[in-house]
Amino acid sequence: MSSRSWRRTTASVVGTLAVTFAVTATATPALAKPGKADPISAFPSDSLTVADKGQLTGRRVNLPLEGCGAPISCGLTQQLNQLDGFDLDPRIAIRFSGPVDPAEAAARITLQEAHGGWRTGVDRMVWDPATTTLYAHPAKQLAPGTTYKLRVQGGPANKSLQDTFTTMSATDGLLDLRKQIDSGQAFKDAGITAPGLMIDGVFPTAGTLVQLVADVTPEAPDTAARNAGFTTNQGTYVFGTYLAPNWLRPDVTIQQTPTRDAGPKAPGSVRLPFVAVLPPGPAPAGGWPVAVFGHGFTGNATNVITAASTNMQRGIATIGTNVVGHGFGPDGAIRVVQGPKVTDLPFYGRGVDQDGNARIDSTEGSSATGAASAQSSRDALRQTSADIMTLMRSLGGTDVDKNGSVDLSGKDVTYFGQSFGGIYGTMLTGVDPEVTRSVLNVPGGPVTEIARLSTSFRGLTAASLTAAGLHNGSGGTAQDFQEQMPLRGEGPVTATVEGAVEIQDYLARSTWLSRPGSPETFAPLIDPERVLVQVAFGDQTVPNPTSYTLVDAGNLWSRTSVYRNDRTGNAANNPHSFLLTGPPAAAAAGQAQIATFLKGGETIDPDGAGNVWEVPISDPALLLPLNYPQPALRP
Repeated sequence: MSSRSWRRTTASVVGTLAVTFAVTATATPALAKPGKADPISAFPSDSLTVADKGQLTGRRVNLPLEGCGAPISCGLTQQLNQLDGFDLDPRIAIRFSGPVDPAEAAARITLQEAHGGWRTGVDRMVWDPATTTLYAHPAKQLAPGTTYKLRVQGGPANKSLQDTFTTMSATDGLLDLRKQIDSGQAFKDAGITAPGLMIDGVFPTAGTLVQLVADVTPEAPDTAARNAGFTTNQGTYVFGTYLAPNWLRPDVTIQQTPTRDAGPKAPGSVRLPFVAVLPPGPAPAGGWPVAVFGHGFTGNATNVITAASTNMQRGIATIGTNVVGHGFGPDGAIRVVQGPKVTDLPFYGRGVDQDGNARIDSTEGSSATGAASAQSSRDALRQTSADIMTLMRSLGGTDVDKNGSVDLSGKDVTYFGQSFGGIYGTMLTGVDPEVTRSVLNVPGGPVTEIARLSTSFRGLTAASLTAAGLHNGSGGTAQDFQEQMPLRGEGPVTATVEGAVEIQDYLARSTWLSRPGSPETFAPLIDPERVLVQVAFGDQTVPNPTSYTLVDAGNLWSRTSVYRNDRTGNAANNPHSFLLTGPPAAAAAGQAQIATFLKGGETIDPDGAGNVWEVPISDPALLLPLNYPQPALRP
């Protein structure tokens, strides 16, 4: 069976997200006056599951494998069949007996909790005339581990349709890792006696240059050093390592276990580097309050130095480590230069040479490989979140300079993360109550949507489509594939491009598979009083619609601050990195807002009566469009 004929069956109506770039976002009615057309099948449906007592939902997905397409697509389906339910943002598919007006038909679709009153409608509609199928998504993200009724109301002369489906226990895996850490079982399984920091070097920040000697070529590690930065305040640098339980396998996946289990055992440990910057002067009784910093994609632990400056002024120590797949190879070094004196300390980068080209790139090792490649960074993000949980629990009682005092407090630890750090920081904050307060700078989700919409990462989506044999571009560039789906809040689209619906199917299944390691899944677990979200208007790296999805999933609108780059002289540029490398005024304002919130929970408007910052956001609809400054930037 071909992939096109397979998707025409009821069982194949598996969902996605995608966005229209090459066609209008408005669909014309299928007929000027559609005749009677009854809904005849629906997806998702619990009829595509089997009973499984080992799962929290009592179900396990059982999609058909016959005619599943290319090996990558079949492997993806096999992995979905290990899950205990459907996606939290499923691509709903209603097949009709004939043509319909997509907008009118969508207005008759509702989803309601099977045992409660909560309900929602649908948006992001796509009409496929070839199969008389209407695709859509819930207007609101659904809850994990919950059964829903999917209803299509009939018109005056039409039949109705009703089915039920159950969402997967999407938060369970990461919650299991946190419980293992809290109980101590993870450390026991990994052979770690107790969490703690090992100090390798302590240096005054004044007059000290920190460099990263990156392990880029494994056979002959580099000797060239990259400047990690100076800190101008009179504080202290601390470098060292700690041991963390490691659940990752060589293909950058974590074993999938039945959701009623306590999760997989950590088969071993990993030694991770840390970089800390302490404020000037002696530590207060009990040690410096500590904020963990989560670096961005392509970054590494030395980014703590840039991020720590304002915290130092407020009496907060800042610490951070490497994300999975970041920091280049394991044989790197921190080079500390003090005049003529040079000291090299181990850095333990977390990158690996996945493609076998004898080079380790800045993010190589952060995504799953082989048959599990559709999982992308799902388990790398879950492992990174667990690494930070371990780092937090390693702080208390740390005597940095061996003078008998406690320099780093393990109480009331806070967190702030930029970009990728905002993404896994959302996951961390959602599952770990040890995070007292958290600032999430320019986060978004799902991760798959960021890749698809971003001017920086769309090529990654193109590569995955090419590997799956689904790339349908004809313009001569890797990024010219056409998926034909509107943004949230836009009108219906009629599928007219060959292969667009197949791309939607594949991307939807990829998103579904990666949902347990995507930030919007965990946003509803966050107490709004514990968090501040910073969004950059017109962000081209983590696009505004993905920030909307994350914030809306957690109902964090009252906790969302928007940097209006479009109202500055920097309006033509990508504002994504404003916090660390943007215009000085923007960086200072953003860091001041962060440090104030971390220090005492107060949310300030950095420019007061000015219009560059909206605190909180004035209208959530502001983040629905891409808001790119030039139409040509749209993928």
